[in-house]
Amino acid sequence: MHASFTSPFSDSPNPDFAITAYGLEKTYGGAAKGAAKQALKSINIEVPRGCIFGLLGPNGAGKSTFINILAGTVIKTAGRVSVWGSDLDTSPRQLRANIGIVPQELNIDVYFTPRELLEFNAGMYGVPKAERRTDALLELMGLTDKAGAYSRTLSGGMRRRLLVAKAMVHQPPVLVLDEPTAGVDVELRQRLWDTVKELNESGVTIVLTTHYLEEAENLCDHIAILNKGEIITSQPKQELLKSAAQKDLYISLPEKLPEKLPKAIQALDPVLGEGRMRIRFNPNHTHAGAILAQLHNAGITVGDVSTDEPDLEDIFLSLTRK
Repeated sequence: MHASFTSPFSDSPNPDFAITAYGLEKTYGGAAKGAAKQALKSINIEVPRGCIFGLLGPNGAGKSTFINILAGTVIKTAGRVSVWGSDLDTSPRQLRANIGIVPQELNIDVYFTPRELLEFNAGMYGVPKAERRTDALLELMGLTDKAGAYSRTLSGGMRRRLLVAKAMVHQPPVLVLDEPTAGVDVELRQRLWDTVKELNESGVTIVLTTHYLEEAENLCDHIAILNKGEIITSQPKQELLKSAAQKDLYISLPEKLPEKLPKAIQALDPVLGEGRMRIRFNPNHTHAGAILAQLHNAGITVGDVSTDEPDLEDIFLSLTRK
């Protein structure tokens, strides 16, 4: 059982949002014709406080640029950014104290032990020794028995968990996880999911980037999709899933269909094959029962029936391909 982990956050000037970005732009390259590349195009993002926020997008969409601006390793071209009420332009040091960032790369000094690494980073953030939570973090990440081992002896999964602990040494209210489960096995992925949920339940706002859309659908409360430097949607997960406005009704057909289907059935644009019929419909306009009634009225015998709703992957591909 992990140790409980409490976060003594101060009150935020903005009670609604943990991160805000308005009109945020980033252009790389010089002024020469064709040399400049606009990575972020006046994006607006509001991350609700206390949520697990999924920032999704294909490779090159601008996710890393956004995270690096928050981390202070990339300088924005235009716009305003704040984290936990601290503005990047007027309070950059406090902004970075309000956020912990776990990068994709396993950039750990292999000659430090986990305990030494956490103690060193806590010192870098100016955390007094009496206020450090090194042992609690090691226990939370399941690394207590490895606290004194050199980091070079840790497995890839252990190093990834150590990076999460490293990002939390100053107890920030916001944690950004950049592809935290990339390249890890199923068991470790589940353990990391549990850790993310536990941190969120303790009050930490989580921003998650991932290419595993199942992961985002399972974990996130709110989803934003970034594509070609632009935010194409940002809304609560359940609203996003409902926005697809389509369902598939699958009907097995134990009997041979008439050569010519009635007009009412043709209007449903059915797809036939392998002894079954698929009808795609908008649940805002009709429902499966009404469709089955039309089939019955047309004298068509219905066997097994099932429905399939679009998942986050379907919606993501639909939006990013447009």
